[in-house]
Amino acid sequence: MRVLLAAVDREFVAATARTLRRLSMAVDVCHDGAAALERIGVHAYDVAVLDSELPAVPAAEVLRKVAATGEGPCLLLLTRSQAAEDRVEGLALGADDVLSWPFETMELVARIQALGRRSVPALPPVRRWQGVVLDLPRHQASREGRFLPLSPKEFAVLDVLMRAAGVVVSAEELLEKAWDEHADPFTNAVRVTMMTLRRKLGPPALIETVPGVGYRLRRVAETAPARCG
Repeated sequence: MRVLLAAVDREFVAATARTLRRLSMAVDVCHDGAAALERIGVHAYDVAVLDSELPAVPAAEVLRKVAATGEGPCLLLLTRSQAAEDRVEGLALGADDVLSWPFETMELVARIQALGRRSVPALPPVRRWQGVVLDLPRHQASREGRFLPLSPKEFAVLDVLMRAAGVVVSAEELLEKAWDEHADPFTNAVRVTMMTLRRKLGPPALIETVPGVGYRLRRVAETAPARCG
C-alpha cells in the first residue's frame, strides 16, 4: 500500500510514517495542501491522510479537487474538532473517512488499512497463492505453514505480486507501490529485494522473471517436474 501523509505537526508525521513503514507501507510526507495536491497528481496513492489545518491550500479544497476527478486515493481527514457537523462536512466535501484528535495510533493505522482495502476491488485482508499466506492485519507471511521472516520491503513486494495474481508487474510499478518518492528509479533495490524474497520463499520457485518486462507469480504446477507413471 502507498500512503500520503499530509499534516502540519512534523513530529506526528515523522512518528506515524515510521509506524506505517514498519507495516510495509510506502509513505510520502508533506506539510501543506499545495504539496499534497501536487503529490496526488503525480503518484498512485492508495490512501491520502489529510490534516484539516493544512496551510497554503486548505484541506477542504484538496478534498474537493481530488473528489471532483472521480479517481485518486481514498481520503482520510484528520480533524481537531469533536463536533459531529464538522465530521459530516468533511464527508460531504469528499473524505472517505474522518478521524478526530485525540486518537490512538493503532486506530489511525486500522482506518488506513481499511481504506486501503477499498482502493482495490474485492481483495481480502488475507491473501493466498500456492501455499503462501499473506496476513495483512497481523503483518505475517507463511508458506505451507512455515513462517517467513520477511523484511517490510519484502512483505510489500510480495503483497504487490499477490495482488497482481500472476499478471506481470514491472520493476517501475514495484518502485511506485512498494517504495516512496525518494526511490532512485535507476537503483537495483527491486532486484536485490526480489533475490532475498525468493530465497526466503524457498523451493519450488514462485517468482518468475519475465526478461525486459518484470516479475510475476507462477503456479507450482508450472515448475513441477514430470513424474514417471
